[in-house]
Amino acid sequence: MTHGQAFEILQQYIKQDNMIKHSLASEAVMRALAIRLQQDADKWALAGLLHDIDVEITNADALVHGQKAIEILSPLGIDAEVIDAISMHNECSAKAERSTVFQHALAAGETITGLITATTLVYPEKKLSVVKPKSVVKRMKEKNFAASVKRESILECELIGIPMAEFAEIAISAMNTISDELGL
Repeated sequence: MTHGQAFEILQQYIKQDNMIKHSLASEAVMRALAIRLQQDADKWALAGLLHDIDVEITNADALVHGQKAIEILSPLGIDAEVIDAISMHNECSAKAERSTVFQHALAAGETITGLITATTLVYPEKKLSVVKPKSVVKRMKEKNFAASVKRESILECELIGIPMAEFAEIAISAMNTISDELGL
């Protein structure tokens, strides 16, 4: 499936502009992580793009979000490993604990996009290009900053062999490649 085809499918289910931007940011981060870890970049990017495909139809209900995605994506012939990682990215609805590099990468990769976006928006310029990895790492320690961002999920980067500072650098760099699309 091409990016264009996947993006059309995403737009059938996701209408909120910020969710579209989050999905694009997650796609960019997952592609960069796959390259860093010598994995299939297109497969990982697809998981990043489509991971929240069911968030609006489930009203972000943590008990079902991620599981409805299986029903949406399975008939489309999407790789079972992609669907599995998507179904596992929300630990509240997952049928088991995350155990694969792909699962941990998606959980960490999609979550850090929110922290990076929030960090960007506190700068006067509100530009991703001024955000430094050390700023994101510092914000990780501030529990009241972007309080809804699950720090535990982001720290799963360490389970895939990427230290937090490097992970932040990879994610910021990836998001910078699409900063215009993100409005950052």
